[in-house]
Amino acid sequence: MKLAKNKLIEGFAKWLFAFFGVVAIFAVCSITFYMILKGMPAIAKVGMSELLFKTSWSPTSANPSYGILYIIMASLLATATSVLIGVPIALFTAIFLAEIANKKIASIVTSAIELLAAIPSVIYGLLGAMVLVPMIYKLEKLIFAGSLTHQFTGGSNMLAAIIVLAIMILPTVVSVSMTSIKAVSNNLRFASLALGATKIETIFHVVIPAAKSGIATGIVLGIGRALGEAMAINMVAGGCVNLPLPFNSVRFLTTQIVSEMGYAEGLHREVLFTVGLVLFAFIMIVNLVLQRIRKKAIDND
Repeated sequence: MKLAKNKLIEGFAKWLFAFFGVVAIFAVCSITFYMILKGMPAIAKVGMSELLFKTSWSPTSANPSYGILYIIMASLLATATSVLIGVPIALFTAIFLAEIANKKIASIVTSAIELLAAIPSVIYGLLGAMVLVPMIYKLEKLIFAGSLTHQFTGGSNMLAAIIVLAIMILPTVVSVSMTSIKAVSNNLRFASLALGATKIETIFHVVIPAAKSGIATGIVLGIGRALGEAMAINMVAGGCVNLPLPFNSVRFLTTQIVSEMGYAEGLHREVLFTVGLVLFAFIMIVNLVLQRIRKKAIDND
C-alpha cells in the first residue's frame, strides 16, 4: 500500500515538474514570437540598413529618420565598461566574504549586499541624479573649461550611466560568485595547502578555477541586468541620441523605449517595438555566447 502511494506521488511530481517546464518553455517562445511579430514590420518599412547603421533619430520631423546606431553603441559600450569595472570589484568582494573575512564581518557585509540587491532601480537613479551627476558636472567643467565645441550636459552623461550600472550589477555578481566559491569542496583547499601552497595561491589557483562556472553565471546575470536597465539610466544618462563618449548625453535601447512609447504612434511606435526586438536579440546572443564559453571551459576541465 505504501509502495503504491509512493509511486503515485512520484508520478504526480514527475508530471507536475514536466508541466512547469513546458510552461517556462512556452513563456520564452511566446515572448520571442511576440517580439518578432511586432518588430519585423518596421524593418520591412524602414529598412534594416537605415535602422541599424544610420545615426540620425528624428521620428517626428517632416522627413522622419529612424537610425539607432548611436543608441546600440551606447548600450553595448556602457554595458561592457560597467562589467569591466563592476565584475573585478564584485569578484574580489566575494572572495573576501567567502574565504578571508571572519564570520561576523562576512555576515554584516553579506546583509548589506543583500539589501543593495533589494533596492529598486529608481532609487539608484535618484541617488545618481542627486549625488553623482553634480560631481561629474564639476569634473566636466574642470576638463572642458574654455572649450567652445563641447556641449555641457550638467553631469547627466554616459560616464554617470556607466558608474550607476557598475554599482547595480555588484549585488548579483557578488551573491552568485560567493555561493559558488563556498560550494567548492574543502578537500581541494586542504590538498592545495598540504602541497605547500599559500592561502592566496590556493584561492586563485584552486578555488576560483573550481568555481568558475558559477562565477560565469553571475557575470551573465550582471550583464543581463545592465543591458535591461531603464529607469535608473533614464535619470542619469541625459537622453540625447549622441556619439557614445564619456561626457556626452546618450540614450540606450531601454531608455529609448521608455522615453517615447507613451506618445508614439504609427510607424514611430512600430520602430520602438523593433528597438525592443534588437535589445531582446542582444540579450539572447550575449547569454548564448557566454553559456557556450562556460560549457567549453567545463568540458576542457
